[in-house]
Amino acid sequence: MTEPRLKMLGISKIYPSVVANAAVDLTVMPGEIHAVLGENGAGKSTLMKIIYGVTKPDEGQIMWEGKQVHIHSPHDARKLGIGMVFQHFALFETLTVAENIALALDEKIAPAALAPRIRAVSEQYGLPLDPQRLVHSMSVGERQRVEIVRCLLQSPRLLIMDEPTSVLTPDAVLKLFESLRRLASEGVSILYISHKLDEIQALCDKATVLRAGRVSGTANPKEESAKSLAELMIGRELPVCVHEPREPGEVLLALEKLNVRSDDPFGTRLKDISLALRSGEIVGIAGISGNGQQELLKAISGERALAVGSGAIRLCGQDVGRLNAAQRRQLGLGFVPEERLGRGAVPDLSLADNALLTGYLPAANTGMVKRGLIQRGAVREFARKVIERFNVKCGGEQSAAASLSGGNLQKFIVGREIALTPKVMVFAQPTWGVDIGAAMLIRQAIIDMRDQGVAVLVLSEELDELFMMSDRIAVLADGRLSQVVRAAGTSINQIGVWMSGDFDYQGAEHVAA
Repeated sequence: MTEPRLKMLGISKIYPSVVANAAVDLTVMPGEIHAVLGENGAGKSTLMKIIYGVTKPDEGQIMWEGKQVHIHSPHDARKLGIGMVFQHFALFETLTVAENIALALDEKIAPAALAPRIRAVSEQYGLPLDPQRLVHSMSVGERQRVEIVRCLLQSPRLLIMDEPTSVLTPDAVLKLFESLRRLASEGVSILYISHKLDEIQALCDKATVLRAGRVSGTANPKEESAKSLAELMIGRELPVCVHEPREPGEVLLALEKLNVRSDDPFGTRLKDISLALRSGEIVGIAGISGNGQQELLKAISGERALAVGSGAIRLCGQDVGRLNAAQRRQLGLGFVPEERLGRGAVPDLSLADNALLTGYLPAANTGMVKRGLIQRGAVREFARKVIERFNVKCGGEQSAAASLSGGNLQKFIVGREIALTPKVMVFAQPTWGVDIGAAMLIRQAIIDMRDQGVAVLVLSEELDELFMMSDRIAVLADGRLSQVVRAAGTSINQIGVWMSGDFDYQGAEHVAA
């Protein structure tokens, strides 16, 4: 076919405080894997929502296989042959694969009758699934297969994928790419959104770059370097992280033989975890989501107190296993959770008030509270400084947290916690969903904290990120912690193998040294 599968002409979407899309043109051909690149807040998500019928454009035309169409809802999009795999899954953990997929399909079909189709399609594309398996027993990568197979069962002619590899091991990414190339060879068009530029180079035939809601250019990713693609996105030279070796100091955070059951019936139990984190060092913990990260973060942050006999946590020399989150913060702990809205920030509160939520404690020394009274001027000034330092795109410190794009809210939350100058800092996915330029800014800020003597623990699924920042690195798999090794003395491939759980486990004592 020489007729474009999808053609968007002059698409605009304007919100009261921001121009999300301005006269955007986009053409996707049959069998083409087309990347959409851009900084956080560049308008990528809005454009995809317009294609999938979640958002209505203010201006412009959408042409589908040569005919103008009006996509009023996801149902309309699916009828045309448009499918979308979202970054965050929407699966019922207590239901089977077949039951989940049956609920998501427009046609009414019993799960038992759907099962043979699920098996056939999943095997055809190298994404094997057991239709009778309960979702809660599946790894995150397997759950991603469920979402993809759900779309494939609808025989899409255009498949939109939003950050599809954020929860996959390197081997799983390669298998996914094989499946996407096969789909493209059968004439399916794929719109691919990712901040991982090496993936864009390896997979995509063409890239459209958005900047501030407008198309700033197009490129053939295979003819570009990661550096040149990044510069197309951000409009300037890509910043570089500077990480110099240094000798760590005293132990500021010690985990001693943690054996913690999850309060989630589908969670992962921590098994005999020990770790010593010193001032002036960054320890990175890699792992696929769902292998005990949430349980470990709750134990360290104070969200869940340790039960008697489940191990010990020492912060700056004090036993804090029974202290709550505020008490641990008062002793010098900082924390950036994985979930932005609801845990890292309250959606309906302003950025200034969200700064107050963790900055009010005397240990933070921010001046936000004096003699029990909130100092509104100090609160606003603190928020303004964070916004300026981390280039947070928003309407000012009084903007509601929910009004920011995910990446810009992440920058604010990270900046807020760094500005509180903790002694020990714990990050969960610090640059998840953040564009390459902002990610480098955040990573350098984390390295600068380490250089100032802060003990830093980073949990991330981005191996490149961990190797860029970490002095030592380990893997969390099925609630067990691998050896903690020097990052310079291992490789991404080795850590990738460990992420599958394939490492010798000799108990936990050897990792605390």
